[in-house]
Amino acid sequence: MNRLFNLLLLLLMTILLNKGLAQQVSRSGLSWSNLPPIPDRVGFAGSFAGVSNGALLVAGGANFPDGGAPWTGSVKAWHNHIFVLETPDGKWKEAGELAYPLGYGASVNWKDGLIILGGSNEKGHYAEVFLLNYKNGGVETVNLPGLPHAIANTSAALVGSVIYVAGGIEKPDDKIAGNNFWALDLNAIQKGWKVLPAWPGAPRMLSVAGARDGAFYLFSGVALINGNREYLKDAYRYHPETGWKKIANLPASVAAAPTPAYASGQASLQIFGGDDGKLAATAAVLKEKHPGFSSRILNYDTLTDTWKSFGKGFTSKPPVTTTLTVWNGNVIIPGGEIRPAVRTPNVLIASYK
Repeated sequence: MNRLFNLLLLLLMTILLNKGLAQQVSRSGLSWSNLPPIPDRVGFAGSFAGVSNGALLVAGGANFPDGGAPWTGSVKAWHNHIFVLETPDGKWKEAGELAYPLGYGASVNWKDGLIILGGSNEKGHYAEVFLLNYKNGGVETVNLPGLPHAIANTSAALVGSVIYVAGGIEKPDDKIAGNNFWALDLNAIQKGWKVLPAWPGAPRMLSVAGARDGAFYLFSGVALINGNREYLKDAYRYHPETGWKKIANLPASVAAAPTPAYASGQASLQIFGGDDGKLAATAAVLKEKHPGFSSRILNYDTLTDTWKSFGKGFTSKPPVTTTLTVWNGNVIIPGGEIRPAVRTPNVLIASYK
């Protein structure tokens, strides 16, 4: 009798566990796979990505070309390539170059072009803004009004016709991050950038931006205290009519997660992975033994001001310091950093069921 009872109990527990897993998968609604990898053995972090005239563009970024790391004596190099993928089952090709090597800025899609904002290379940080337009097998560059000052490690999102840029650092050796918050209306571009009031929280860099229902969102990031990193979990909402509002804290920091957040469903913003800072103090000691970054998918509900975690996702190690874009209705995360100093050429694609 006891044996039968134990078997029934085990069967019940198995059914409940499987039901819970099925609910988790259906709630996240994600189906992950890979596009053809970027045509580079090492891959890049800090690249710009977006869509122009139906094609996926990935431009710039930086890596250690020999596949090494700072602790092995390798030197970081920035790049100016523009890679194009015209169809998901096609092959990447080079379709031009940026005016100079560049990475670690921000990028947004606008109509049929990809807009690149700020960034850095070995010479310093930049304030330039320009649009890449892919057509007839090549890329045209259109200059736009420059940012109020140079910025890198920043985040940006497009709300309607307005680009918002928040945070970052002005110079490579800055000891405090920025609280800059700028806006450019692409339908009134002659007016240039507006300097807006900052969010009511710490200055930061490596945040995740978001856009939903006419509002701009700023999630997490890293503050600098005399040059030392403090990983943040706070979040804010900005609406042009009402200004800034503090919203619910994240369950964990998502510094340098692919940005902007993905607007899914009717009221969700989803953030994929990120650096929670738990291993930041020991990264230099761990080196090649670093296990990588968070694989959690966080979902923010803009109506209830609440967070949910969907557990692990991805088909490979989750990247940070990379861009998120949407192509043919699918989430695209190209390249990035999967461990400190380690890049990947993988291009992740997530389809929503």
